[in-house]
Amino acid sequence: MKNRIVKKIMRIILLCIIGIAVAGTFFFLWKKAQPVEIVYEIIVPSTGTVETKTVATGKVEPRYEILIKPQISGIISELLKEAGQDVKSGEIIAKVKVIPEMVQLNSAESRVNIAGINFKQVETSFKRDEQLYGQGILTAEEYDVSKANYLKSKEECENAQNALEIVRDGIARNSKAASTTQIRSTITGMILDIPVEVGNSVIQSNNFNDGTTIAAIANMNDMIFKGYVDETEIGRINEGMSIKLTIGALENLTFDALLEYVSPKGEERNGAIQFEIKAAIKIPESVFIRAGYSANAEIVLKRADNVVTIPESAVQFSGDSTFVQALVQEKPKQIFEKRPIKIGLSDGIKIEVSEGLTVDDKIQGSAINTEN
Repeated sequence: MKNRIVKKIMRIILLCIIGIAVAGTFFFLWKKAQPVEIVYEIIVPSTGTVETKTVATGKVEPRYEILIKPQISGIISELLKEAGQDVKSGEIIAKVKVIPEMVQLNSAESRVNIAGINFKQVETSFKRDEQLYGQGILTAEEYDVSKANYLKSKEECENAQNALEIVRDGIARNSKAASTTQIRSTITGMILDIPVEVGNSVIQSNNFNDGTTIAAIANMNDMIFKGYVDETEIGRINEGMSIKLTIGALENLTFDALLEYVSPKGEERNGAIQFEIKAAIKIPESVFIRAGYSANAEIVLKRADNVVTIPESAVQFSGDSTFVQALVQEKPKQIFEKRPIKIGLSDGIKIEVSEGLTVDDKIQGSAINTEN
């Protein structure tokens, strides 16, 4: 009797468990079948500026970099300046010691000897003619011819001596200010580099040789940005555009620049056709920019000021039409309506709305939760 009661109780408990499981299953299925209410972020349009930009990579360099070359061949005997120093036009940078060629030296010495012989002969003849002219034997015309020959012979003798001094020493005694052995700066600026040392041989600049560079000089107050722009964007770039320049070595500093040059011819760089651009940089007096700094130029292609803007992700596209979901009711349940708008400039994050929205409207953003 007792066992029968226990079995009956166990059977009731089992049936209760099964009933609870079945009821739970039905409740779960009913819950899953209920529609899910999605809550969205509410976006308020704002007034702001939209810009489309492109970035050009390049470097900063002086507008003009002048290479100073010698006008005579020889050996560097003295360097009076070094890289980084300021120099004025006409200042001596280096001195060259001339090593004459034996053929030229021999020819110059021979010319001096011949000129000296001719001068002595003409001088003797002129002194004799001068005496005859004083005695009235020689006419004035003959005397003038004799005097002219004397002066020309004297000049030729001096020229021969100067030529010998230039070949031998690189300088004539009567032209020290214009000595070719003194390498002078041709502009006022800063010395960027002196690639020679004392004792180096240098070659003069002539029609057949560029010559050895003694120094590179530039005006560091007149700097430009030189970079390259891809062919897909070059059509939207014109001279006169404003540029924001950032230099890697000068953190947290931005410089204004003005686009001055856009190359009419592209060149292949890293597998793509790119066009060279140049822009003049406005440098504050308190900032020193070194030549060769790498830089990025941000060029504003289009700009819209004081326009209504919304996140581009909130815009829905359907063919050629654009829409947003405008908020009609926020509580107790969000209700939106589809509203057509006209869009304008976009920078990839926010977009201009020219018609259809005001700053007093509210629109649908991203979903912030998917369940109650």
